Amino acid sequence: MSHRAHLFSLRIAHAFREACVDERYTGGRFLKDLMAGVTVGIIAIPLAMALAIASGVAPQYGLYTAFIAGFVIALFGGSRYSISGPTAAFVVILYPIAQSYGLGGLLLATLMSGVLLVIMAVMRLGRFIEYIPESVTLGFTGGIAVVIATLQVKDFFGLSVETMPEHYWDKLAVLAQQLPALDSMSTLIAATTLAVMLLWPRLKTPVPPHLPAVIIGSLLAIWFNANGAAIETIGSRFSYLLPDGSTGAGIPPFLPEFAWPWQQLNAQGEPVGLSWNMVRELLPAAFAIAMLGAIESLLCAVVLDGMTGKRHSANSELMGQGIGNIVVPFFGGITATAAIARSAANYRAGAQSPVAAMVHALVVLLALVSLAGILAYLPMPAMAALLIMVAWNMSEAPKAVHLLKTAPRSDVLVFFTCFGLTVALDMVIAITTGVLLAAVLFMREMAQMTKVTDISDNKRVVQAGLPKGWRVFKINGPLFFAAADRVFGELADLSRETRGFVLYMDGVTVLDAGGLAALNKLIDQCRKNGTEIMIADLQFQPLRALARAGLKPEPGVSSFYPSLASALEALSARRSAPQMV
Repeated sequence: MSHRAHLFSLRIAHAFREACVDERYTGGRFLKDLMAGVTVGIIAIPLAMALAIASGVAPQYGLYTAFIAGFVIALFGGSRYSISGPTAAFVVILYPIAQSYGLGGLLLATLMSGVLLVIMAVMRLGRFIEYIPESVTLGFTGGIAVVIATLQVKDFFGLSVETMPEHYWDKLAVLAQQLPALDSMSTLIAATTLAVMLLWPRLKTPVPPHLPAVIIGSLLAIWFNANGAAIETIGSRFSYLLPDGSTGAGIPPFLPEFAWPWQQLNAQGEPVGLSWNMVRELLPAAFAIAMLGAIESLLCAVVLDGMTGKRHSANSELMGQGIGNIVVPFFGGITATAAIARSAANYRAGAQSPVAAMVHALVVLLALVSLAGILAYLPMPAMAALLIMVAWNMSEAPKAVHLLKTAPRSDVLVFFTCFGLTVALDMVIAITTGVLLAAVLFMREMAQMTKVTDISDNKRVVQAGLPKGWRVFKINGPLFFAAADRVFGELADLSRETRGFVLYMDGVTVLDAGGLAALNKLIDQCRKNGTEIMIADLQFQPLRALARAGLKPEPGVSSFYPSLASALEALSARRSAPQMV
């Protein structure tokens, strides 16, 4: 694949076909994929449950997402090492949907987002990932991390909060009111789990830290509960219906059944239904899910490209993500996208192809049907500690601190804007505002770089003397709407004091409609003042813009020359003419 072809190509199952069909897929490569898939599958099991809980639904829906969407996206996607499933970034979007519309609304929004992702792939929008500044991504991921960590305070300290308010500052107020009544046993379990996750990497073992952390936290909870404590676990908080109508605790140990997403229950316990009004209400959320899914999956693919030296297909990855999110809601799975941490672990574990991600999905499936009873013992405080660690990792705090120390003030402003809006209002508003603010600040900086300079006395450029009343001005920088009015306005003021001037434009690479309008105003002003303007050395794009606009030379007012030298020669030839005397 050529240097930039990955941004424009679209091929269904691109990564699988490239790694397993176009390249020779051997038994040795499969063995490496098998080991990597098992490793990442074990990592994904508690994460998938914790992220489902954080999103406002029962933990089994996270497992459904990990093994169904994880398999489908790996098969149809465009990044050979990506691992897809529920991710922390979606929590701030999915949790409000689940609270307002229930599981049915969440599944319907996921389905709609999958359709939008497929449309984005067909429209070849994958290339636009290049235009999202790092200050925007670090800002909203940092804000998401703060929101996720805040949502875990309740379970971390064992607080008795029935329902969390909708707005962030109200959440803080409720948590602060309840904090004095924290449960010491729950806090001890959460703190122990967090401490193990922080200290375990020092042992330099291949076992990921959250596995021993969750196991130790679970053993503590079992011991405390056996001695009269009331530590909440997955089994005590969540339940499910058995085929005979009885209720089971924890996670159902059987595969999900096919069901239309709109027939699932809403927040009031009734089928959410499929209607134009419902689609219209969920469309903003579906758009937000699709945008975030596209950003996160493509950023993950870019990170993996940097680690591996391979090239993903951006639009093929969007297609795979779209297909996965269309399929998974029919089996109870929530929104999925590529997870950077799990994908990096997959590559480090020796993955060779998307087969590793498919194996990871099968491992999650095996855990669902065979370990559901054991998973019910996982304590909620330990899951909260796990999510706090996930939030810290996704915040990329070291990169954010480096940006704040070294980046220009405009990038710092964009970062804090995205961060603050994500926490206080909404992630979609934050990203939209951040990108627009970054664009405006960039245009301001570019406009400030565009300058006009009087080079009449520069003997290296203007070697011969100029006729009396004539000047030579050089423009450097793009002449777009934000800069052109200022530059041509300065020249219009100078035109009142000169008989004519040469406009040297070899440093102008861009002339847009705003620049063209400003140039026409300058020519009009020169006509009124009796000043002649000679335009020299136009680059290709400005020359094409003038040609398309039909701007032609006007005797005594404006003329065009291929180079500065030819313009000065024409001007020099006028010295002996009567009008030069």
